[in-house]
Amino acid sequence: MPNNDARKARAVGINHVALEVGNIEEALAFYGGFIDFELESKSQTAAFVYFGDQFINFSLGRTQAPDEKRHFGIAVDDKDLARKTLEGMGITFLDTRFLDFLDPWGNRVEITTYTNIQFSKADHVLKGMGLAHLSKTDNAIEQLRKKNMAP
Repeated sequence: MPNNDARKARAVGINHVALEVGNIEEALAFYGGFIDFELESKSQTAAFVYFGDQFINFSLGRTQAPDEKRHFGIAVDDKDLARKTLEGMGITFLDTRFLDFLDPWGNRVEITTYTNIQFSKADHVLKGMGLAHLSKTDNAIEQLRKKNMAP
């Protein structure tokens, strides 16, 4: 349980996720096969791909066993399209109620739909990404409202 007696910095969000992969070019091709992103920079040992104001850092050197529970989620505009594309790539989904799979290096990925979850991007960021048409479901708005984060 957190100690609330002392003043602390408040977490604002997650800026990026760093994933260890076995090959930078293969990671770019794999992730680029099912999601659209902007390649910010790349070297032989790292690449930075952006989704608006957040990014994934691919880093060379995965050595651990495949993830079992540890994972990260990617919110997409069209989960069904992502599922179909991944199926076309030959991906086997994990036996969960979510759209989870392991990438070629054992990183566990969950695909979720942006409109159904609390996570929100500022309107100007969505517009800059060409996604201004997205709107939250009533359930997502209610989740935000309970936290005083929606009108």
